[in-house]
Amino acid sequence: MTPPPPHASHSSADDDDSAEVGSRRTGESGLVVVESSGPGVDSIICTVRPPHDPSSVGRIRREIVADLQAREMPDELVDEAELVASELVTNALRHARPLSDGTIRVRWKIRGEVVEVEVTDAGGDTVPHPAPRTVWLSSGRGLRIVRSIAHEWGVTEDRTGTVVWATLGGPSRRRAN
Repeated sequence: MTPPPPHASHSSADDDDSAEVGSRRTGESGLVVVESSGPGVDSIICTVRPPHDPSSVGRIRREIVADLQAREMPDELVDEAELVASELVTNALRHARPLSDGTIRVRWKIRGEVVEVEVTDAGGDTVPHPAPRTVWLSSGRGLRIVRSIAHEWGVTEDRTGTVVWATLGGPSRRRAN
């Protein structure tokens, strides 16, 4: 696996999560990417904290695509990660509150040719679930799309909020609750 290209600009992110330690770089989208080793050999975790704002959707898509392409991941996997990230981030922005610092947390974890995308927010009024099938809805299909693409997906809670995750390219080590 080829690492992403180095970036000249480095800055620090405003993190309240001490687990987000590692090398920091300014990514293709201008967001600060924290990259750290994950559990196991060839396991990498990239984290960004974009604002809880609609403009973040495109920035996240660009960041994930650029990172996975730089690592020479298969094109189909890159396309799937882009779509899943877009849907999960959009849902977090539409249906949930921001984290305490006004952001959401987006992580993509890479193990071999498996990518797990997760989005953490401060939760909403309901638990995320796929909308029922209907031809009349103009929205609400995001998690149905995620479910159809992902090998696995789920919703968990961590100390900061609700985490919605999806695994692409193969099984993850976690299971939906």
